[in-house]
Amino acid sequence: MPPMQRVLELPRQHSLNLPAVLNPFVHDLKLTRAEKIKCFLLGIILVPLRAIFLLLVLMVMWPVAVAITFHQPLKGAVEPMTGWRRFLRQRVMTFLGRLYYFGMGFRVVVKGKQASSAEAPILAVAPHSSFFDAIVSIEAGLPSTVSRIESLDAPVFGRFLRCVQPVLVLRTDPDSRRNTVLEIERRAKSGGHWPQVLLFPEGTCTNRSCLITFKQGAFIPGVPVQPVVIKYPNKLDTITWTWQGPKMAKLLLLTLCQLYTTVEIEFLPPWIPTEAEKKCPTKFAQSVRAVMAKSLALPVTDHTYEDCRLMIAAGELTLPMETGLVEFTKISMKLKLKWDNLKKELETFANMACSCKGGRITIEEFASFLKIPISPPLKELFSLFDRDGDGTIDFREYVIGVTVLCRPANTEEVIQTAFMLFDIDQDNRITQEEFSGLLRSALGVCDLDVHSLFNEIDADGSGHITYDEFCTFALTHPEYAKLFTTYIELQRYQALQSEESEYNGFFHCPRRDDPQESSTSEKKDD
Repeated sequence: MPPMQRVLELPRQHSLNLPAVLNPFVHDLKLTRAEKIKCFLLGIILVPLRAIFLLLVLMVMWPVAVAITFHQPLKGAVEPMTGWRRFLRQRVMTFLGRLYYFGMGFRVVVKGKQASSAEAPILAVAPHSSFFDAIVSIEAGLPSTVSRIESLDAPVFGRFLRCVQPVLVLRTDPDSRRNTVLEIERRAKSGGHWPQVLLFPEGTCTNRSCLITFKQGAFIPGVPVQPVVIKYPNKLDTITWTWQGPKMAKLLLLTLCQLYTTVEIEFLPPWIPTEAEKKCPTKFAQSVRAVMAKSLALPVTDHTYEDCRLMIAAGELTLPMETGLVEFTKISMKLKLKWDNLKKELETFANMACSCKGGRITIEEFASFLKIPISPPLKELFSLFDRDGDGTIDFREYVIGVTVLCRPANTEEVIQTAFMLFDIDQDNRITQEEFSGLLRSALGVCDLDVHSLFNEIDADGSGHITYDEFCTFALTHPEYAKLFTTYIELQRYQALQSEESEYNGFFHCPRRDDPQESSTSEKKDD
């Protein structure tokens, strides 16, 4: 009779389940043959006409922008524009901005009522999906924005940006983030003295399939925030500008080739924070995001800009870019991981998945990386990593597995116990014979070749492994600790099954009508 196999039930934390949208940073724009012909025919007429019209508008906007910003400081004790400067900015530049977007073929539909600066000092706009989203600023009367200081040097448009007196971000300054938040707070709490501050709290562009994590900058001041949602209900999406998708120039050209492009801007009622939300910007941001998601009928996810950085890192490691998507906000908070930690885990995962084209590793690649054959302990460890049970491990599953399963098992006690088991003659060092002998027994493989693994642990090449070498290797390779504890658990389980069989055989005489007893399930929770 074959030995009874352990039945694993793997309850999972629902909070670590996959998000509703796996990749909000991809836009796959594919034009049909008919759409290409239509774009070409319209383009040869519309693009030249629109280019001339836009150039004429810019020629009018430029001197107005120069007049508005003449002798106007950008740094230091900056005060809001008043008098004729404010009139030119809010009336003339807004009109010319609308004329510019009209020239590009935009048909704007505005819903709701914009609150005053005193009622809602901050406008939070989402979803942020394109460079065309600047149209919200124009429809809102050119409120202040947050911008990198380098953007002011852009030809022509840098001068236009100066007109809105942006809150400037200097990324080379280590105190830039704190100074930016303080300046936003100063303007937001001016009692209507400053114009509203318009922010895109997502911090990066998505494909509008969900709302990702809102950054806290708009919510730290603890003042009322007016949510503003933006939609592009067009049959052909030439707007979306994401990390994976068409370049800016292509999207601009395709948009100019459309007869018109519809954009809907809706001002939702201002959200007045509770006392709890004033003390907790994260909670405040979540409440505002929930209201906007409900209005848009979109799900929310915990992706953020750091996921985009991991996507770039994955691409540099020759992995598919979407491999780096882990919902950074959720993973970092629940597993206490920083971006640098995840970057290192991604490099380890890339070494493991070097022969994998889809960014997912199989049990064969898992065994090859660990330099051991496929065995019951390895299969069980692999199943613990494989959260969705599809027979492969992606980077997100790997990070959760290493952090939740392997690192807690990698204690000093476990390392000492493992070393003592390998050190058969108790001389405080492990020879290759001792090392291979225990592994053959543990993995049930007679012709096991552990030469490469032994040499990797034997850092000084002395021909034997000291405790310090063993400990150093174990601390940097936590997968082996969980593999070892899994082996111990299997040994205990088999011993218990053997004792139970002997007990039942001695005290119980089986009858034909007795139902078979189901084996006990051990639960593992990650």
